[in-house]
Amino acid sequence: MTTLLVIAKEPLPGKVKTRLTPPFSPEQAAALAEASLADTLHAVARTPATRRVLVLDGNPGPWLPPGFDVVPQCAGGLDARLADAFARCSGPALLIGMDTPQVTPALLTVDFADRDAYFGPAEDGGFWALGLADPDPGLLRGVPMSTAETGAVQRRRLVAAGLRVEDLPRLRDVDTAADAAAVAALAPHGRFAARLARYAAHSGTGRR
Repeated sequence: MTTLLVIAKEPLPGKVKTRLTPPFSPEQAAALAEASLADTLHAVARTPATRRVLVLDGNPGPWLPPGFDVVPQCAGGLDARLADAFARCSGPALLIGMDTPQVTPALLTVDFADRDAYFGPAEDGGFWALGLADPDPGLLRGVPMSTAETGAVQRRRLVAAGLRVEDLPRLRDVDTAADAAAVAALAPHGRFAARLARYAAHSGTGRR
């Protein structure tokens, strides 16, 4: 089986989902981030895995379900932190972030029997998932992060290394209010959608 990794930030106001402000307040943006993270972690918890690991910047809270090892993120840029997460694994591993609460166990169940890597492109040009049969951290170090070309560069890095790459479905990250509405519509019964609907019910602008 596979180690499932979730890389995340503790959902604190002013520290996460800052692009949701406005229309949401920093407290609301943090609450939406917490709901997104909780949905993600519960999907991972329902997915068969050898081990489930939360690679966390901050401290765990009541949103963390049982069955996860929690390890701190290392210092450095995102490429270094992703590389370090894979370096902690001794066998096949699939890493995702906290920005796609629409993920399901079906999306996260991968088979490395005839694949070396899985790549999940994001609509913003990044990637929401990366799986490696042999978790070589060198495949991530130096990849420019948070750009419109991040995903393309990362996938080319995999192919250039001679890996057999399987593409996962393209998903939308939650970065903006428009993203939040679109993603909530895809997973209307999740915590994220419920939290977003609660704020919308209070005010058309997302503020109480």
